[in-house]
Amino acid sequence: MSPGGYEGADHTASVVGGIRAENLRRKFGDVTAVDGVDLTVAPHEIYGFLGPNGAGKSTVVRMLCTLLKPTAGRAQVAGFDVVADPQAVRIRIGVALQEAALDNLQTGRELLHLQGRLFGLSRTQIERRVLDVLDMVDIGDAIDRRVGGYSGGMKRRLDLAMALIHNPEVLFLDEPTTGLDPASRTTVWEEVSRLNRERGMTIFLTTQYLEEADVLCHRVGIISQGRLVAEGTPHALKRAIGDDLLVTEVAGNDPDIIDRLALLHGVRSVTRDGDQLVMRVTDGPAVLSPVALCLSESRLEVRSITVQTPTLDDVFLELTGDRIGVGG
Repeated sequence: MSPGGYEGADHTASVVGGIRAENLRRKFGDVTAVDGVDLTVAPHEIYGFLGPNGAGKSTVVRMLCTLLKPTAGRAQVAGFDVVADPQAVRIRIGVALQEAALDNLQTGRELLHLQGRLFGLSRTQIERRVLDVLDMVDIGDAIDRRVGGYSGGMKRRLDLAMALIHNPEVLFLDEPTTGLDPASRTTVWEEVSRLNRERGMTIFLTTQYLEEADVLCHRVGIISQGRLVAEGTPHALKRAIGDDLLVTEVAGNDPDIIDRLALLHGVRSVTRDGDQLVMRVTDGPAVLSPVALCLSESRLEVRSITVQTPTLDDVFLELTGDRIGVGG
């Protein structure tokens, strides 16, 4: 399932298996942490919630997971109201928050069995579900070792397995890879993607990692100071704020090259600064070949051509005046 598949999706459809929030607010005393958030997550979608620390991401997740009551507004998860019917929401969701609350003295298998009993599963169901989640989440032989000896990445994977033991309709992951090494982070990404692809699970993912949102999410919402300031596919958000740049390192002189490049389809402007030709273009990869051909027919020596595309960090900067920056 490609991110582009959600470009035209009807996100006002039924929230059975999905999420809807309307004017969701949460205050702590005089501090407004979440200030009127409206969002809809379609069933089977991976939705990324992007923003720095203190933006309101975790507060939104806690309200959707029934851990906090909204000060105002309403929300439904998997078709049930988080305030009017919280128990119905809880049995349909899996939750892995930032800090995994794991008993270091128990083994991973013991914790999975305990989690299954808490959700009312029979012994037979638990045995079957443990095998199922261990097939989905790569824990290996460590499942029978005490959790106190697990690495940070292994604890995150066990926490994910515990969130999946009852086969939830909707999975909430609150910054699941913060603090992990790159290899462990990639493993978690692969597992999340597989859950969505093979199980059709709706996943609500908060993150500060821009690459994580770009790689995993069909759509992202950007939150700043408690408000949702933008929403869309990663590609659409990046395209909305600006063009690609083609930066070419050249040597020599050809007085007509700027005019010839400017005539190419998709080239908006061309400037030269010393040994650099900078072209603002609508689609860098598509324009790359005709630009390269034009340059090869010129009197210039071409040393390099680089395509620079907008990033989600550029989107965040455009919308909020600040870069997201982990820990920001």
